[in-house]
Amino acid sequence: MKLYYAPGACSLSPHIVACEAGIELELCKVNLKTKELESGGDYTQVNPKGYVPALQLEGGEVLTEGPAIVQFLAEQKPEQGLAPEYGTLPHYRLLEWLNFISTEVHKSFVPLFWDGNDSEKQRAKQVLGDRFQFVEDNLGGDYLLGDDFSIADAYLFTVYSWCSKVGVDTGNWPKLKAFAERMAARPGVQKAMQDEGLA
Repeated sequence: MKLYYAPGACSLSPHIVACEAGIELELCKVNLKTKELESGGDYTQVNPKGYVPALQLEGGEVLTEGPAIVQFLAEQKPEQGLAPEYGTLPHYRLLEWLNFISTEVHKSFVPLFWDGNDSEKQRAKQVLGDRFQFVEDNLGGDYLLGDDFSIADAYLFTVYSWCSKVGVDTGNWPKLKAFAERMAARPGVQKAMQDEGLA
């Protein structure tokens, strides 16, 4: 399988999940500004949406959208326990977190990364402050679902890591800080970050 990624972008989340699951991926680097592949070629021929991640499967099909890709990867190695069993309440809690991170946290960074005006940037920081405070208040264990790592943690770690890049103050979130440190110590996270030149 091939993972189309940009270093440190949201594609880091499925990259971490693959490393945690022990799934070997071929990495294909994408320039998000030019939509060009590092190896040459037009990325929009792979993913017409133009953003990462995209996962090309063995049969040639391409799967897009991070939350879908991490669920697919987790299901390739169910024995690793990266997602709760389908149909259980913890499974729906996982979906709840993935959707919250995707729609309420991830998308709120857009003005900060893509040249929003000062007013838009200030508003984005306020929204992110509220959203991360919600996570801080609801982080009851080592990870989002309690004591066990799940695919949602890879996504949270990825978006939380952007705070320092865009000037979002994280000083009032000690549980999130401890979570990030715990995540950074995981071998799968370290491998993914090394692969992307982030460590």
